[in-house]
Amino acid sequence: MTEEHNHPHETLPDQDGPLSYYQRMEAAVRELLVEKGVLAAAEIREAVEAMDARSPADGARVVARAWVDPAFKARLLADGSAACRELGIDIGGTNLVAVENTPDAHNLIVCTLCSCYPRLLLGLPPDWYKSRAYRSRAVREPRAVLAEFGTDLPADVAVRVHDSTADMRYLVIPMRPSDTDGFSEAELAALVTRDSMIGVALARQP
Repeated sequence: MTEEHNHPHETLPDQDGPLSYYQRMEAAVRELLVEKGVLAAAEIREAVEAMDARSPADGARVVARAWVDPAFKARLLADGSAACRELGIDIGGTNLVAVENTPDAHNLIVCTLCSCYPRLLLGLPPDWYKSRAYRSRAVREPRAVLAEFGTDLPADVAVRVHDSTADMRYLVIPMRPSDTDGFSEAELAALVTRDSMIGVALARQP
């Protein structure tokens, strides 16, 4: 005999809750594309799966190569997109601009309008990167934001904030940690975090 099941449950994330405006728009556009034969449902699913599979590992590989190869770093700073393609990393039509941290300057990336982000290189952006608080405060008070991430910079280090756009994405080349002479590229890449390539953190110490 089945017990009557009428007690309430808390709604779990992404389950049966009301859709946001943007979720409704995404569903409507997706269904229209399938209905009109522009894309097949399987193509959309495969594209989403490919995006979900991206991770910061590709970006870390780019940074590690720049740390060990000055000629590659120069090419990366001159044309980030082309340099990534040298390593077999497809970033589509993204115009990637690499900016290098130095003892005198620290770079911080933000998108003040929405959440423009080098997804093909770093994977999905963290939720905080998309938040209105980060998007506004990173420009107004970057040192305070950095401090909240545990990144306290000396007063004589300049903080440069770069605003991403629909046509341009940024990649921070963090400073190479000390005591890493003799490290392989793979070992160096393990020290490069997503947050250090956004600029809110430094690379890991070995």
